[in-house]
Amino acid sequence: MDTINRIAILIMALVLSVAVKAQQDPNYTFYRYNMNIYNPAFAGSSESAELSLGIRSQWAGIQGAPESQSAIFGMPVGRKVGLGVSILNDKTFIEHQTWVAIDVSYHIRLDGDHTLYFGLKGSANSYDANTDGLVTYGVGQDGALVGYRSRFTPNVGAGVFLKHDRYFVSLSAPKLLAPDRLQERDGNAYLGVDRMHAYLSGGYTFLLGRTLDLKTMGMLRYADASPMSLELTGILDFGERFEFGASYRHNESVSGLVLFNVSNGLNIGYAYETALQSPIDGLDNNTHELFMRLRM
Repeated sequence: MDTINRIAILIMALVLSVAVKAQQDPNYTFYRYNMNIYNPAFAGSSESAELSLGIRSQWAGIQGAPESQSAIFGMPVGRKVGLGVSILNDKTFIEHQTWVAIDVSYHIRLDGDHTLYFGLKGSANSYDANTDGLVTYGVGQDGALVGYRSRFTPNVGAGVFLKHDRYFVSLSAPKLLAPDRLQERDGNAYLGVDRMHAYLSGGYTFLLGRTLDLKTMGMLRYADASPMSLELTGILDFGERFEFGASYRHNESVSGLVLFNVSNGLNIGYAYETALQSPIDGLDNNTHELFMRLRM
């Protein structure tokens, strides 16, 4: 089978399995540094304002393959309140959505070492699907999808976050409502609803030396009527000069990452992820991710 035919089969398979199955929210290898996306309680939890930018490109070389861009800003306001803004842009074959969210957090000091944060998220999502493209990929569609128009839907989310200098625990649901979205059944696309996602995560920092720490973290992702996803990460921090580590997403992928402290308050990182199972042998199934964080 030549490369062109293999790519065509791959695209058809991915459209069925990713684009029209109400996929889970995008996964980020740098999720430890993007927690505002998942939990509004993280907004303003740092001592200073932070701006982070991210780009994620999956299955490089396949036209229309998943791509995500993110911009996240958070800052403390006063003594107990934090504010944040998140913008996510996500493209997957025939789907395109842009999600804009505003976060508000409030924290209370439990004792000298523990702080408890509560957060609320208000968001709006612009979702578009090129249903004409289903024919191109050999996917049937329900008659109600003819002339489908983009949708603009509001949403709300909530979260809680316990912070200690050495560890944290987080529980959140960033999207409590279920807007319309394409789904697939028996090879045919129809208009269904998105699935609610919930995230449970935690991390602990081991002090290995004067200038060496080991940051560990795990995240459990739950989507209604879908298998749970577990990701484990370990990062070596060399005195805030640079960090490198690895992640394992259960039965899905392994990845490595590196983060450099370019200057005071500016970090730039790169992550490389490879799937544990290739959709089609011989085709690139790897993911590249760029990350930048500026502390002000």
